[in-house]
Amino acid sequence: MNRPVWAEISRSKLLHNFRLLRSLAEPAELMPAVKGNGYGHGTAACSRVLAADGARWLAVTCIEEAVAFRAVCPEVDILALSGIWPGEADAALAHHLTPVVWEPTQLIEAARPGKQMAIHLEIDTGMSRQGVQPAALPALLDQLHATSWLRLDGVMTHFHSPEILDSPATGEQLARFATAVDIISARGLRPRWLHAGNSTSLLFPGPAALVGLAAKYGAKAMLRPGLALYGYAPRFTGGDGPDFAGQLQPVLAWKSRVSSLRTIEPGEVAGYSAAFRASRRTRLALLPVGYADGLNRLLSGRGAVLLRGQRAPIAGRVSMDVTIVDVTDIPGVEIGDEAVLIGSQGAETITAYDHADLVGTIPYEILCNISARVPRVEVD
Repeated sequence: MNRPVWAEISRSKLLHNFRLLRSLAEPAELMPAVKGNGYGHGTAACSRVLAADGARWLAVTCIEEAVAFRAVCPEVDILALSGIWPGEADAALAHHLTPVVWEPTQLIEAARPGKQMAIHLEIDTGMSRQGVQPAALPALLDQLHATSWLRLDGVMTHFHSPEILDSPATGEQLARFATAVDIISARGLRPRWLHAGNSTSLLFPGPAALVGLAAKYGAKAMLRPGLALYGYAPRFTGGDGPDFAGQLQPVLAWKSRVSSLRTIEPGEVAGYSAAFRASRRTRLALLPVGYADGLNRLLSGRGAVLLRGQRAPIAGRVSMDVTIVDVTDIPGVEIGDEAVLIGSQGAETITAYDHADLVGTIPYEILCNISARVPRVEVD
């Protein structure tokens, strides 16, 4: 690693979070979401750690993504959340992958005479995104009955607003899900798994309702945590939700090093469009990291990095490959000093939430947008 920009992925913190969530989910199972390159943390690295600690299922986006790291996790079940596309059935079968289905065309694609494939059926309970709509469920089940090569291993749904505590939406969605499972059961189908819920619904209200529904049909409940697995507690609204921020440990730390230093005089400018103009004699440090690495350009003039345990404001525009920070008030900064973009240094911490709040987005996007050219380095 020559260019000094990297992200450290803490195995111990990932395990801490996984074990905490697993204890909160009991007796339900966990299906860690490692899609989107492990929420920016590296799918292969995170999957290997989780599988070694007993994760039985992992959730990825698509068959292509699953194939890419099947060799890393040869024993776990892998769910492809976005379905199965034309031409992917042979790869899914060869690598023992389980696609989510909800369209008649997906059943046709998945069915290969003489080769049984396990599938999970998604029910649209109100998100209007993926999933078979309730009115179309009987016809889809008729098609499934006629396709003996497909085995209904699981039934799932997705809640759209679990973080809004005073909303009845999640309870209504769960009721629609139960109705759909009633219909499925009446057809003589007995899936092993019923799963719904992400980090938010796992932390509150917890798995009890889903566990009870699964038990009614002799199935096992499963939840699919994502953000909390990587150390970020969801933000609840509309009531007093639980506070897990102190219990979860952010897994990723994003770092760089000072590559150059210079002093400019009052009135001199720095960066594109002269967006920074010195009001005093100013010491500037250059970091070889920019928006091509995933450092959001909207952090220009707003964000900061940590240097020598203090906050160094971003001076002017974040460029494609470099960013300038103001270190006038931080004595002793030298070329080669470590700069923390996300993470802790001394008593100071910058989180993905901090970046998200400054640019008007969510921490998921901040983490996922750390680009592939930033090496992920496993630590501890």
